[in-house]
Amino acid sequence: MNAVTALIGPLDWLGWVALKAFLLYVTAVIGLRAGGRRSLAELSAYDFVAAVAVGAIVGRLPSARDASYLSGVATLLAILAGHALITWVRLRPAGRRLIEKGPVVVVSQGRVLTGNLHRSGLTRTDLDGLLREHGVADAAVVHLAVLEGRGRLSVLRREECG
Repeated sequence: MNAVTALIGPLDWLGWVALKAFLLYVTAVIGLRAGGRRSLAELSAYDFVAAVAVGAIVGRLPSARDASYLSGVATLLAILAGHALITWVRLRPAGRRLIEKGPVVVVSQGRVLTGNLHRSGLTRTDLDGLLREHGVADAAVVHLAVLEGRGRLSVLRREECG
């Protein structure tokens, strides 16, 4: 094997790599589009895991000599089917309770509820940063702050609640 082949691989294989990459990309786009419309801001943990898995498949499989396009499609379809199943389960009340975390009150009447904060995996520093993103410098001015199921913080200031 010469140095050029060692660095860039056999040139006769590059066309197949490019073709597999293109076909897997198109297949992934079609599969993801069929899964419904959600923006990146609305991604759940399950959406994120599916997106990372699809990216890993589309990124790795084209250059794998021992993996065909068809094996890539089968893998993509398995991931997308699993994601569709989880989405379907989440749409049912019993499934939603099983899979999703509900909202958690982390500030009430200006008091930080440290137990709820820690159970949610957040520190006081995390909360302070999230409050600043809402223009709140001090938790004492907050009527209610709720960590929503998808990890976003909803904040109601005392002046907004009368």
